[in-house]
Amino acid sequence: MNQAQPNSSCAAFQLRRLSRQLIRQLGLLDAVCGSQPLSPVQAHTLIELGETCYSIKQLADIVNIDKSNASRAVSQLVEKGFAKSQSNPRDNRSLVVQITPKGKRQLIKLNEQQNQLFTEIMAQLPQEHIVELETSLARYNKAVIQSKSQQGYCIRSIEARDNVQIAEVIRQVSAEYGLTADKGYGVADPTLDSLSEVYQANDAHYWVIEFEGQILGGAGIAPLTGQQGICELQKMYFLPQVRGKGFAKRLALQGLRFASEQGYESCYLETTANLIEAIKLYESLDFKHLDGPLGDTGHDACEIAMLRQVN
Repeated sequence: MNQAQPNSSCAAFQLRRLSRQLIRQLGLLDAVCGSQPLSPVQAHTLIELGETCYSIKQLADIVNIDKSNASRAVSQLVEKGFAKSQSNPRDNRSLVVQITPKGKRQLIKLNEQQNQLFTEIMAQLPQEHIVELETSLARYNKAVIQSKSQQGYCIRSIEARDNVQIAEVIRQVSAEYGLTADKGYGVADPTLDSLSEVYQANDAHYWVIEFEGQILGGAGIAPLTGQQGICELQKMYFLPQVRGKGFAKRLALQGLRFASEQGYESCYLETTANLIEAIKLYESLDFKHLDGPLGDTGHDACEIAMLRQVN
């Protein structure tokens, strides 16, 4: 089960609607790109060729289209005299595509047109809104990339059948970072082999990441012992094969949404300086460093305590 805010479907619908409107207003569904003799796909391909030469496969990856579509765009650019292809010196089974002098002149016209278009768009906005837009679009673009990298994985509530695998994940990652049981880290918890039972209460939850039957990571939320209205982000561990895909941020946000739904006021966590990437993530999510620990977690080796308001 995926825990999410009740209005998440509405938010997704609104974002889809705005994205559709933006694509239409920018003319990305038109047959040609403005007044230029290029389709949007051809224009994107030509822009990339203006940087360096590429194989068809490389262009497909960069422009984010399938290989047949990239091959078609290149053939059309070659027919127009804007590009030329030749055997790849590193692999004679493939072709390398590069821009021609005529293509460079066309690219100048394309850039002038697009720069003018976006200059006129920005003229409608105050400078502070332009800065906000750049930041928001960068975040949106990163979220799109991360969501694609997460395709095929399943985030779901922990079940009893996951206990052995998630315990092994926690032990493996703990050993990787030197967080051994004898030093008072979470790997020493007596409940480590029965996490599905630990998180059964209504005010607690644990999610696992599954891929092809294998559990690759997880994270949980539970009340912070001895502190009213404060929950704790707990046992967030990921195997190397899912790192860098945005799962840590996604599960942390999912936990914060759950905390909000349960009426918690704040979310607490403890970590250690060994986990540099994790600390940066928590800081980016507005967790603030505390002078000392809260509650009774039993993890006296975690020297870094952080807190974030939930609502």
